[in-house]
Order: sequence, then structure tokens, then C-alpha cells
Amino acid sequence: TEPSSDSDSSPTVESAEDNPDGGCHIYRNGYYGSSIDVVEGILEVNIIQMTSIQMTASQAENSLVDFVVTCQGSLPTDVCTVVSDPTCQVSKSMVCDPIVVTDECLLTIRRAFEEPGTYCINITLGDDTSQALASALISVNGGEST
Repeated sequence: TEPSSDSDSSPTVESAEDNPDGGCHIYRNGYYGSSIDVVEGILEVNIIQMTSIQMTASQAENSLVDFVVTCQGSLPTDVCTVVSDPTCQVSKSMVCDPIVVTDECLLTIRRAFEEPGTYCINITLGDDTSQALASALISVNGGEST
């Protein structure tokens, strides 16, 4: 031990053990190389149209709405739709499906609504490296939507 150069008088312990486990030290010199792939990802999702599907009175069990969605960036491989209350706080249902988009990111998503009301819709498009979200409020009136 030797005295510390600090103002306190506590001793400093320096130890120089070479190899406590009895093994060898391996020193390597040289360069390390790696590659980085920059992935564009899904940059943006937009709901460009919401259309109510007209059904006959005998089919009017659920109201069906088609959402036309576009995106920019890489092409998605799955879509999830979360239907919530109008404040977007309480989730009522969630549906996820795999999708195949080959050329242009333009797809139609059909969802069923059990009863009339106002809903918050979150549509998420995703792939292996990214996700993007679009939200909208929709009013479903027994076969009609606005």
C-alpha cells in the first residue's frame, strides 16, 4: 500500500496479478470489420377512404366497412386493426392478418362492426423491421358509415 495523493488519508491498494486463473492471455492486433444494412422501413400509412358495404336486411347482422390504405417505404407483410371507443382509450377488438403486397402499397381492409356507434380505428402496417400507424374516427350507423 502507499498513501493516496488525495487529501484524505485512506490507503490505496494496487494489485498486479498477471493471471489469476492460470490460463494464457491472448492479445490480438488488427482491424475489425462489419457491415450495416440500412433498411428503409414503412415510413407512412394513410387511410384514404372508408366505405360502408351495403347489405340486404337479412345480412345486416354486422355493419361492414372497407378501409382503403396506402403506405410509403417498404412493403408491409401484416396488418392489424384495433377498434376502440371514441376516445381511443378502451380497446374493443383487435384483428391481425398477414398480407401480400407485391407492387404498390395500396390495400383494402374490410372490418365488421357489431353495433352502430362511433369508433376509433388504428390500422398498423408492419414488416420484419418496422411498423407504421394510421388512426381515424368512424361513425357506424347500422349499415352506413361517415
